[in-house]
Amino acid sequence: MPVYSMTGYASAAGGPASALETPASADNLAGRSGASAAAAFSVELRSVNSRFLDLAFRLPDEFRSLEPALRELLSAAFKRGKIELRLNVRSDQDAGWPTPQSDQLNRLSRLESMVQGWLPKAAPLTVHEILQWCKGGAPAERLDEAVLEAAGRCVAGLRDAREREGQRLVDALLLRVVRLRELAEQAEPLVPAVVQRQQQRFLERWNEALAAAGAAQTVSADTLQERAVNEAAAYAIRIDVAEELSRLRAHLAEITRLLSAGGEVGKRLDFLIQELLREANTLGSKAASLELTNVAVEMKVAIEQLREQVQNIE
Repeated sequence: MPVYSMTGYASAAGGPASALETPASADNLAGRSGASAAAAFSVELRSVNSRFLDLAFRLPDEFRSLEPALRELLSAAFKRGKIELRLNVRSDQDAGWPTPQSDQLNRLSRLESMVQGWLPKAAPLTVHEILQWCKGGAPAERLDEAVLEAAGRCVAGLRDAREREGQRLVDALLLRVVRLRELAEQAEPLVPAVVQRQQQRFLERWNEALAAAGAAQTVSADTLQERAVNEAAAYAIRIDVAEELSRLRAHLAEITRLLSAGGEVGKRLDFLIQELLREANTLGSKAASLELTNVAVEMKVAIEQLREQVQNIE
């Protein structure tokens, strides 16, 4: 199953079924009673990251009735992300003037005669008024089915775009995972070296303290070695990061597994990133050498890069 990003864009265009099947010629328009305007539209979908599914619709007033169907279509296809659907309708105004029919003109003539019979001073109808009446009397062609069909194609396009972006995110995340594993390998041998240096440093300071007190002859070399070993052991326990490194590797393995499995893994990945950051902070707090501190800082940088990418995964 692929991993989907929450970022993407898609668009689809459409129009009346009659206009899409056969282009309307002048003869066809003349033969149609009350031909409607040649309308076309485009559906656009824009998606960005969000914790939940947040849908927004930008529809003309005459298409508001489609919002429930469009909302159901988007909810079935996506689980997370802030998605905006925009419907743009274009009308060819020049093609919107119908050819007046004889029955329309006869009716207008009777109505005009009736009005002028009651109101002798009423002005006669102009050509523009007659055409406006014929245009308004023609039923508007409904585009609901065409809009829903185009919206379905647009949703499929957005899923494809989010899948392609998701694959790029997976590649980037796996690179960061490899980097974190390398840093864990670098950190592991640093702790024993630090303990050994600390043991040697303790022996040197203990000898200096005894020499300053004039009691070097009263303490045997075995006693010094034993105390140095005990102090070094206690120090090693305080700075031991084996458990943190083990948990960090386990989290990295789980991240790799989720990315391979795919699906809706964004929230689980976000939780694992928080756990990774906690282990890196603990590692930094226990760092007893500059080398280990540098490794902890590099880990935090890589984890923050992971977090930024994971925020875009569905």
